[in-house]
Amino acid sequence: MSAFVDFRNVWLAYNDELLAQGHFAVEDIHLQVKEGEFIAIVGPSGCGKSTFMKLATGLKRPSRGTVEIAGQEVTGPLKITGMAFQAPSLLPWRTTVQNVMLPLEIVEPYRSSFKQKKAEYEAKARTLLQSVGLGGYEDKFPWQLSGGMQQRASICRALIHEPKMLLLDEPFGALDAFTREELWCALRDLQAAQKFNVILVTHDLRESVFLADTVYVMSKSPGRFVVRREIDLPRPRDLEVTYTPAFTDIVHELRGHIGALRKQGAEVAQ
Repeated sequence: MSAFVDFRNVWLAYNDELLAQGHFAVEDIHLQVKEGEFIAIVGPSGCGKSTFMKLATGLKRPSRGTVEIAGQEVTGPLKITGMAFQAPSLLPWRTTVQNVMLPLEIVEPYRSSFKQKKAEYEAKARTLLQSVGLGGYEDKFPWQLSGGMQQRASICRALIHEPKMLLLDEPFGALDAFTREELWCALRDLQAAQKFNVILVTHDLRESVFLADTVYVMSKSPGRFVVRREIDLPRPRDLEVTYTPAFTDIVHELRGHIGALRKQGAEVAQ
């Protein structure tokens, strides 16, 4: 079966000058992700995780190598992806449901039929919000929502146009531990129901092990994948699994890899 996401020998320098000097942000990235797979990328700060995201969405073109998604080479920004970041960035003058509907006003094929189908799209947005526990908050403004609620709405906005792939860059990093775990479960349930691909960039090793099918560890800059760890914990996963020895062992193993990378980085800097 061909990969849904396929990075082949991908290198990226941010400009021609850095390319001429051989200074790369990421180097020699090979990655094949199956359709419907959930992957997480972890690593020390500044290792190129966000650069990888830009390559996966087509916001950056590789200096060398190729990126293919759904069988097509990525040559510009992709319409089949949804994105959510650490800051929810909801528009303060729009209600929650209006914020969620925003991609339908912008992205084809929804845009051209938005006026005729607005009631249908709004019903879809309300159903999606209810599925993540925001029933009753659809007509509130962002400033009337907690941080966790805003992040739920942000994920709904990223999914409303039914993308084939969801890209998440530290989406729960600013939330308290209890809210974060609630959102892990909301994301787990959405992905199980809709089977979209997910690429999650996170600093939280527990989060990566709980949510992902496969975790990749990135080295310090220039970033490259140095560890690929399949998470063989059965699904559906409940939060109780995070207290089991099997779960804790995987987290410790990944922490050991990242600790070794930090140590190498410190030795190089001396």
